[in-house]
Amino acid sequence: MADGVSEVPVEDGIPPFFLRCDSSPVHPPLAAGPRHTLGLSADGTVRAAGPVGSSECSVSQWRDVLAVAAGSVHAASSTGRSHSVGLREDGSVVAAGWNADGQCEVSSWSGIVGVAAGWRCTLGLRADGSVLAAGRRTEGACDVELWHDVTALACGDWHSVGLRADGSVVAAGNDRRGQCRVGSWSDVLMVAAGSVHTVGLTTEGRVLASGASGAGTDAVGSWRSMSAVAAGSHHTVGITADGKVLAAGDDSAGQCRVSSWRDVVAVAAGARHTVGLRADGTVLATGSDEYGQCGVAEWRLGRRL
Repeated sequence: MADGVSEVPVEDGIPPFFLRCDSSPVHPPLAAGPRHTLGLSADGTVRAAGPVGSSECSVSQWRDVLAVAAGSVHAASSTGRSHSVGLREDGSVVAAGWNADGQCEVSSWSGIVGVAAGWRCTLGLRADGSVLAAGRRTEGACDVELWHDVTALACGDWHSVGLRADGSVVAAGNDRRGQCRVGSWSDVLMVAAGSVHTVGLTTEGRVLASGASGAGTDAVGSWRSMSAVAAGSHHTVGITADGKVLAAGDDSAGQCRVSSWRDVVAVAAGARHTVGLRADGTVLATGSDEYGQCGVAEWRLGRRL
């Protein structure tokens, strides 16, 4: 077992998701894009909810997957196309969906231990702490080749974020709303990125934020005893130490209506929806279901199919 990582005992088929010592998942089994949701099953297969026949939901043939990521993009009439990424047990990476800028061209990657996906960008974390990128270079979100000692990644619409082993955070890409202003952050355990905002979870269970205020960045500073965070396009979601869920920011589609959720162990936030995995393997969803992205009621991610 890796240093600082423990394994959850298997009970009734619930998978041994690896947890950090702070109980946040190293590989969260959920991902949410602008119009689809991905769920990682215990047997290494991946489930998708979203537009029927869409390329980003074409993941049924994936096998031996350890982690999933969904390309993020804000909801607008001119956007919505996305891609899905899967990290396999052998360190290779698979991708499906929109590939206009080469963001799905990851088949040659090897030795990868983590993945993240943005609008037109895919990042891969290597075991030595370096980072690979595929996709559009225009905004700088793929300018990560000089990063080192990185332990986790996150992508927004036009920016990328890296958590370093010493708890500091680096960012690259468009900083028009201040989403890349993370240089002063320290003691961070987890990072997440929305359209134009970035959040970080500290060792004390507090939440740091930078970027657009409408995404809940002003509100999350008062959160305490948090165990995980996720960032949607314009909202922010967090799990408390006792499994409750908090949310702040844009709630125009009901994506922040999570106050009744309990026993949640992982969350993911899309453009206008939020999903949560409960300890019993069931999945909750709230927000826009325009494309069927909230159709997860029958999922049992914690059990072998």
